[in-house]
Amino acid sequence: MQPSILKAMNELTAIIASIVIGLSLGLIGAGGSILTIPVFVYVLKKDPLSSGVYSMFVVGMSSMAGSIQSMINRLVDFRVMLAFGTTSITGVLIARKLIFPAIPDQLYSVGSFSLSKNILFMLCLAVLMFLAAFRMLKPAMTTERETAIHRPHMTQLLLRGLFVGLITGLLGIGGGFLIVPALYFWAMLPVKKSIGTALLIITANSFFSFLTSYGSMNVDWLLLLKFSLGAVAGIVVGTRLSAKIPGDYLKKIFGWFILCVSVYIFYKQFFL
Repeated sequence: MQPSILKAMNELTAIIASIVIGLSLGLIGAGGSILTIPVFVYVLKKDPLSSGVYSMFVVGMSSMAGSIQSMINRLVDFRVMLAFGTTSITGVLIARKLIFPAIPDQLYSVGSFSLSKNILFMLCLAVLMFLAAFRMLKPAMTTERETAIHRPHMTQLLLRGLFVGLITGLLGIGGGFLIVPALYFWAMLPVKKSIGTALLIITANSFFSFLTSYGSMNVDWLLLLKFSLGAVAGIVVGTRLSAKIPGDYLKKIFGWFILCVSVYIFYKQFFL
């Protein structure tokens, strides 16, 4: 196949994927970065570190559109958003400016085996996704109405936000697959409000991560804008669908979705 035709097919695949990414974000509040990074890496042939930076912009744009719809539908808890989001951004700053640059590109090598920072980050992403999926798929011990009574202390929200921010900053992701379970289990929000609040936090985290990272690389702005437009279109539709689906079903969809993506990343890293 001619290189020009292959490139066009890859770009078409990427645009279709961007719409699916937006649908995922709008529907379950996650899937932005965990889909965007593999698309940029495996379809558009960008390296994982650059793909992480690109994903921040795409996820930030689409999440902003989704969070606006969520605010209109009163599905955002601003108290939780401010507490969790503020320290989450702090964690992103620490991760991107202090921890990330200190990690060497080549971490370990013995014989023909070599562990690079790129591979490690992709594997960490897959492991975290698998754990989050397992937790979301476990039957809930209490109902949303019962758990809403026991709201966590502000200090707990601040510390947990910092923890999630550190992880999302290191991996270059919006963090929906971590933030939604965190808000559901730690902040005791109903599923739909967890998704709406997560979208607003993801918007802040993603843009902050992008602004602190993009200056060190050459950015293909045209590609980013095309990809982002598809994701925004998808999230508008996904947010509307989410409002019509019961919370328990959204929780299961979330769990199975990120479980499948985690298995796919493991497969790509070890078997291809």
